[in-house]
Amino acid sequence: MKKVVLSDIVHTFACNLFKTDMKYFYKTEGTCSTNIELEIDGGVLREVRFWGGCNGNLQGISRLVQGMQVSEVLNRLEGIRCGARPTSCPDQLCQALRAIEAHEKGTVKVGEQV
Repeated sequence: MKKVVLSDIVHTFACNLFKTDMKYFYKTEGTCSTNIELEIDGGVLREVRFWGGCNGNLQGISRLVQGMQVSEVLNRLEGIRCGARPTSCPDQLCQALRAIEAHEKGTVKVGEQV
């Protein structure tokens, strides 16, 4: 698996979604975490890593959703709010999954604002 160096992708994050050979990177909005790194294989979430945010909570969320169907992650986590914010880290994970779905269906290109 190809490693991605943060400095290689910083300028690409003018949009929300960036893709390497195997992984997607999503720039979050409205949360303490800044980015989400995802790997999906056959509709199953294989790996999730949050950058920044509440380290323990986000490690827990990442481990809980690992191996879960994307549709199940969306059903369980979409729309969760963090305090008075209109979104949360779990909700941003769902936004990333929706963006990846749109990319894979061809309705949005990587590099476009989602």
